[in-house]
Amino acid sequence: MSTRVMATTVRQKLTQGITAVGIFLFFGATMAALAGTTLVFPGTILDKVWALNPTAYRQLAPVGRIAGMLFLLLSVSMAVAGTGWFRRRYWGWGLAVLILAMQVLGDLVNVLRGDFVRGGIGFAIGGALLLYVLSVKVKLVFASRPVLND
Repeated sequence: MSTRVMATTVRQKLTQGITAVGIFLFFGATMAALAGTTLVFPGTILDKVWALNPTAYRQLAPVGRIAGMLFLLLSVSMAVAGTGWFRRRYWGWGLAVLILAMQVLGDLVNVLRGDFVRGGIGFAIGGALLLYVLSVKVKLVFASRPVLND
């Protein structure tokens, strides 16, 4: 009797938390694309969205094209992570962890620079998301497991 080992991904039902993180990744990709587009191509009707955060616009406008390209890169990264996340690929999980860790680090820097409210709220929310994504329960959704076949 021979035994073969085949690597397959265990497909578990998507929980509400897993779905929420995936939606967050695509929402972030959309917002980063909007910000990037308005910075790379200023003077369009889309510029009105900056009324929601005029302080950020004043800080980013002087380096508009460079910041815009970085936002567009972030957008692509988040969309790729979201795709891998919903397909339950390990690389999608890893990319999501990296993006969230960078966000948490950025919020921590904002707190240290004196922006206690926005930085603190971002750090708390991002930190909670990062802890959730790093939990064993979530990691198991993205793990490949060997399956024995006779």
